[in-house]
Formats: sequence, structure tokens, C-alpha cells
Amino acid sequence: MTAPAEAAETRGAVPAIDSAARAAAPILPDGLFGYIAATCWLHQVPLVAITVAVFLLEVVPLELQRRVVNDVVKHRPYGAVVLLGAAYAGAVLVQGATKLALNLYRAWVGERAKRDLRRRIHASLAATGARTSSDEAHGTAVSMLVAEVEPIGGFVGTSVSEPLLQAGILGTVIAYIIHLDPWMGAAALALFVPQLVFVPLMQHAMNRRTGARVWLLRQIGIRVIAGGAPEAADAARIDRVFRLNMGIFTLKFTMNLLMNLCSHMQVVSALLLGAWWVLQGNLEIGGVVAFISGVTRLNDPWGDLVNYFRELSVTRVKFRLLADAIARWRPSAACAW
Repeated sequence: MTAPAEAAETRGAVPAIDSAARAAAPILPDGLFGYIAATCWLHQVPLVAITVAVFLLEVVPLELQRRVVNDVVKHRPYGAVVLLGAAYAGAVLVQGATKLALNLYRAWVGERAKRDLRRRIHASLAATGARTSSDEAHGTAVSMLVAEVEPIGGFVGTSVSEPLLQAGILGTVIAYIIHLDPWMGAAALALFVPQLVFVPLMQHAMNRRTGARVWLLRQIGIRVIAGGAPEAADAARIDRVFRLNMGIFTLKFTMNLLMNLCSHMQVVSALLLGAWWVLQGNLEIGGVVAFISGVTRLNDPWGDLVNYFRELSVTRVKFRLLADAIARWRPSAACAW
């Protein structure tokens, strides 16, 4: 080992590397979805195929519920009801197994992304030849390696399949409800309109708070790495992070409350309209049961879809901050995943 390298190692610094090694340091593709396309698009194709299978199976239990209730009301042989019940259990089992495979595959893709990002961060920091006395660079790197990579990598695994799954469930269930009765389907859809107004506004407010929180946590991390005496600014940043987090929680839980109210109003509309249609002889009781069951199933995919776009906005902010930090270390070539 040469004398300069020994001195660097004694100081605990990252050893300096030559210009060729620095040129081999990885950079991140432009944008979050640019990174996803560059690193794991081959895995997104089978994820899409499995996702389509999952949401197409969503309406099978609804139809079986309707047929079971109608067969009981019409005093059909009980054996037919037992067969429909067995078919229901089988459909749920198949859908559950398919969704299990989807979740495991998405988790695997996400973990590969986390590993890749950590490798890129480590290689980029090493390529700068920066020393530990560069508190900002190392404080930022610690924050990225420990905390910021986790949500980004986790999002990569669900980036395509999650919105497709939830939108697919919404689409198939709504189509089934309209098939049962167009007026009841229209009533259920009308109650989504208020959510199209308050959800984006509240989400935008949360995104701004999230970006400010990530920046403040990085500044706190830099101070910890520096090892200096605590300053008044550090305490102020900690208090600011607390207020930002409470603001995010307030917006998030208020949004959930409003969405749940809209969901319950959909059930009320199903009960009122369904009862009226049954009394008029325009709908069977099994159709009302299936309609109510379908309406209750709309809440989860809609909420998950809202959560996805919330996570997308937050992850884009985190990815941009991570990419900006790596860019400051001036790597210049991408590495293979």
C-alpha cells in the first residue's frame, strides 16, 4: 500500500481512485420511471400478466353470491347451493394464490432495486475520492443508504402492477354493477366525484411537507456525522420535522375519513335504490346482495389507488433528491443492474 493510501486509510477516508475508476461510477437514469424502465422492465411484463389475472377473478365471487342467494329464494335444490358455495371457495382460493404470487414477485423486484440503489450510492461516493471530513457528502450518503432507498426500492416493485391491479378491480366491479342495474351503478359512480376534488388538493399539501421533511432529516444527519456540538438550529429542525409529520398525519387521516364517508354513502344508495327496484319487481334480491358487496369492494381499490398516487408523488421527490445528491458527486456512466 502506498503512503498516500495508508494515510487516507488511517484517517478513515474513502481512498482516492483514478479517473478511469471515477468514470465507471454509476449514475441514475432521468426520472423515477426512467430508472424503472432501465433496470427492471423485463420483470414488469410478467407482473402485468399476473395482475390482469387477479383483477379478472374479482367479479367471480360477486356473481356466485348473487346466484347462491337467488337459488335459496327460489327454493332450488340445496345441492346446487352447495356446489355454488364450493365454487365460491375455489374461486377465492385461486385468486388468493395468484395474488400471493404477485406480492412475492413484486417484493423480489423491489428488493433488487434497493440493492442496486445502495450499490450505486456506494460506488458514486467512492468515485469522488471524498474524505470523511466531507460531512455533507457522508451525512447525505448515510441517510440515503439507511432510509431513503427503502421507499424508492419498494415502489419500484409495485410501480406498474399496483395501479393496474387497483384500476382493474375498480373497472371490473363497476362494470359488473352497471350490468346488474345501470341506475345503481351511476349512483355509485356519482359519489366518487367529491373525492376527485379533495383528494388531489390534500395530496399536494402532503407532498410539499414530505419534501421539506426529507431535506431537514438530511441536514440533521450531516450534523450527526460532523460530530460537532449540538446547535440551536438542530433543535429547531427536529421541531420542524415534528410539525411537518403531524401535518402529514392530519391530512392523511382526514382524507381517509372523507373517503370512508363517501364509501358508506355508496352503501346507503345501494340499499335505498336496491330495495326500491326489488319492490318494483325490476331486480332480484340476489342482485341487491351482489350490488352491496360490489360497492363495499370499491372502497379498498380506490383507497389503494389514492395511496399509490400519494406514494408516487412522495417517491418522485425522494428519487429527485437522491439523484441530485449523486449528481453532485459527478459520476458519469451507468452500471449494469
